[in-house]
Amino acid sequence: MTQLLYQTDSYIKEFEAIVTAVDDSNHGAVLDKTAFYPGGGGQPHDMGTLIVGDTTYSVSRLKRIDGQYVHVLEGDVPLPNVGDTVQAEIDWERRYQLMRTHTAMHILCGVVFRDYGALVTGGNMDPLKGRMDFEFERMEKELVSEIEAAINAEVSEGRDVAVAILPREEAFQIPDLIRTKINLLPEGIKEVRTIEIDGLDLQADGGTHVKNTSEVGRIRVADYKSKGKINKRIYLELEA
Repeated sequence: MTQLLYQTDSYIKEFEAIVTAVDDSNHGAVLDKTAFYPGGGGQPHDMGTLIVGDTTYSVSRLKRIDGQYVHVLEGDVPLPNVGDTVQAEIDWERRYQLMRTHTAMHILCGVVFRDYGALVTGGNMDPLKGRMDFEFERMEKELVSEIEAAINAEVSEGRDVAVAILPREEAFQIPDLIRTKINLLPEGIKEVRTIEIDGLDLQADGGTHVKNTSEVGRIRVADYKSKGKINKRIYLELEA
């Protein structure tokens, strides 16, 4: 199994790994370890490069295929060989923007749950912008302004963000661990990764985050829409 470095350290930009398998049909390589994020939970996959000897490969994504994490490589350059040593590098500017955005989404989720008791019904993000849906009966300009002020107060508070990997039984003893309307964790998962914003939010989550809310920067509520009787959407944007 590939060791997933990003699960315990989102700040790894470069790493060395060994090719353990190649996937001709997907034009990709499996490594013994990786810091690339495959995507999930609304967060897009990482991109970057692999260098083997004199050959540089562009990684278009990390994709989970039949239980393996395949680094999909662009172009028609011959694949590396099993046993090759790889120097890998994440597209850090993109990744860090996604880390900031993902943490901003958790700040939003934490504030809305704390102040209004609303559950998340969906969400998605791109670098420096995202949207999240909540179970709200009303969504008005005054409420949106309250939420924007509250989430930026949490950014200014400089709250630490911590990662933990817990046995499933222990994780599910935590009240309100799942903030989505539907529990998206399959029964077969034995360990649960959690993200905690100190004093604000604690959720099961698989994505990458910054270490402190101060890194997020100012958050702007760019728009809001009604997507149904009790389903309201909030759009966020971050400063570059």
